[in-house]
Amino acid sequence: MPAKTISKKKVTKTNKVKKEILSTENVSISHKELNTQTQVKEYTPSKPAYELEIDKIFQLQKENRWNIANTSAEERITKLKKLREALERRADELKLAVYKDFRKSPHEVDMTEIFPVIQEIKDACRNLRSWMSPKSVSTPLTLFGSTSKIIYEPKGQVFIIGPWNYPFHLVVAPLVAAVAAGNVVVVRPSSNTPNTSEFTKSLLAEVFPENEVTVTLCDRNAADYWLTKPFDHIFFTGSPEIGVKIMEAAAKNLASVTLELGGKSPVIVDETANMDYTITNLLWGKVLNGGQTCVGVDYALVQETRIPEFIEKIKARIREFYGNLPENWQASPDFCRIINDKNFQRLKDLIDSARSMGANLVEGGYFDEKERYISPTVLSGVTLDMPIMKEEIFGPILPIISYKNIEEAIQIIQSKPKPLALYMFSEDTANIRKVLKNTSSGGAVINGVILHLINDHLPFGGVNHSGLGNYHGFFGFKAFSHERAFLKLNKLDLLVLRKLMPPYTKTTKKISDFIMKYL
Repeated sequence: MPAKTISKKKVTKTNKVKKEILSTENVSISHKELNTQTQVKEYTPSKPAYELEIDKIFQLQKENRWNIANTSAEERITKLKKLREALERRADELKLAVYKDFRKSPHEVDMTEIFPVIQEIKDACRNLRSWMSPKSVSTPLTLFGSTSKIIYEPKGQVFIIGPWNYPFHLVVAPLVAAVAAGNVVVVRPSSNTPNTSEFTKSLLAEVFPENEVTVTLCDRNAADYWLTKPFDHIFFTGSPEIGVKIMEAAAKNLASVTLELGGKSPVIVDETANMDYTITNLLWGKVLNGGQTCVGVDYALVQETRIPEFIEKIKARIREFYGNLPENWQASPDFCRIINDKNFQRLKDLIDSARSMGANLVEGGYFDEKERYISPTVLSGVTLDMPIMKEEIFGPILPIISYKNIEEAIQIIQSKPKPLALYMFSEDTANIRKVLKNTSSGGAVINGVILHLINDHLPFGGVNHSGLGNYHGFFGFKAFSHERAFLKLNKLDLLVLRKLMPPYTKTTKKISDFIMKYL
């Protein structure tokens, strides 16, 4: 009996131990499987769908890059003409899209979105054969008989990032230059203007295959991922703050950049200005596109003896533009709205802070938050320490600053970062010369505003804080091209050069002495 009892206990204990061992083994196996799965997830993560799509498009364009680079002038002109025809046929669609984004007059869309693009296309089609031709340059006597040329070759893969203020023009105008230069292009229009951006995507897809021109309507994460791709050139239009980030991203791939930025573009009104003419032009340059123009008038420097007349005439001209009563201004079909709630509030805060710091409300100051409406607004008694004088306004608000003499006006401009444009209304040649010699800006216009943009023979771009590089016409073609140095030596050159190679002799010294003395 005792022996059997012990045997049963042993068997029970043994079975229990076996079960525990088996249980432990199962747990151990389970942990191993779990660790293996964790390691796989850790070391081989799957990419988000948008990154896979970006990789695919970038690769497609990379494979097509040399095909496009080798297209003739005739082939590129055919594409540009097709783009123009599509734009002219669908112009009403574009006007509706811009209206939905801005409540912008169709006449203003014609002037600021359609006409400039068509002009760029016409100019490229007329001149592209000449632009693409190698340019012969002089050859020094030391290389007598050799041939020297500059060859314009496409930069390759290009990324164009557009702004929201002129969401079609400032995307498609640089695209025209990029296509003329023979590049493949990815275009990212602004997400702040969804209707216009959708139209742009549809229009360009009608004209170009995806492996040549692609429009990406993406969020910030996807846009940031696009910037990691090794583009050959990035063209950006927007704020200086974002321009810095674009330049940093481009530097990681040693890509070249064109930065079209902004800044506080001043207008000087001196004691000799024709005030009626000045006010009409200046006010148009302030309220065009609701003041949301990179080269729009930002603030006015007015000679102190002319300020009363300036104020009287600008109040009258606002009424001529938009109606006799403030309620007429808001109802006017010719006055654009602020792009979004964020910018509406920022502009309202600038007016409020200026008034709280002592500025006088000369005219306007009417708001409608629901419509994102800010009336044309004029402030006098503005000082340089006010927030409105420390950032680009980008709205229909005109601060007036008085100055005693032209040197004081110049000092104010010199105290700020270099603007995209500088305007001056004057009949005094000495004053004009002094301002141009002692200031710097992307462009300058005397007795007018903004209109330098429509001359395709002038480069358009900023300097330092207001931009890097330029475009329009031939300058746009150059922006998207590499100027390649080409030299073809003849046999005589090679014979002379051989005498300048090791082993060095007395003859080497005689030849080098002759070259340095006479050539």
